[in-house]
Amino acid sequence: MTASLEDSIRELLAREAIRDCLYRYCRGIDRMDEAALRSAYWPDGEDRHGPYQGSAVGFIEWALATLPSIERGIHQIHNILIEFREGGAAVESYFSAFQRQPGPEGGMKQWDMKGRYLDWFVERDGEWRVLKRQVVFDWVEELPLPTASEAERFGLRQPIGSRWPDDPVYSIG
Repeated sequence: MTASLEDSIRELLAREAIRDCLYRYCRGIDRMDEAALRSAYWPDGEDRHGPYQGSAVGFIEWALATLPSIERGIHQIHNILIEFREGGAAVESYFSAFQRQPGPEGGMKQWDMKGRYLDWFVERDGEWRVLKRQVVFDWVEELPLPTASEAERFGLRQPIGSRWPDDPVYSIG
């Protein structure tokens, strides 16, 4: 194999590792899966995430304390742009997040949020993770709450997604 081909393969593998990390983050948040969430960040990382500003470890603790009050949450990643630079990769990932949670003044609220994760990824011992994250919000809209219960709305569409370890994803295979 030529050096150029080896470099191209190494870059493709790095791109896939970065995408996988972004998807693990979403699973960690949506399924309240602590191991998946921790695997997305380096322990010495930083996160600037809406109301939370601080260490990545602190963000994970904050998220794990906040997530039980979120009735339902879905995060999706779109348009991932990865630019390799000296020492790491600058990654811009568009996201959509739908959440039903208590509002600032109490009472349940439902939100449609869109924005971007601006991440600095670094590789250590062959593994890519987020070292620095800045969340940029491009769209936030409060949605009306559904009037019917989940059982009524989902009907025969079963199973309904849940959290770790009860979600069906953890019993694949």
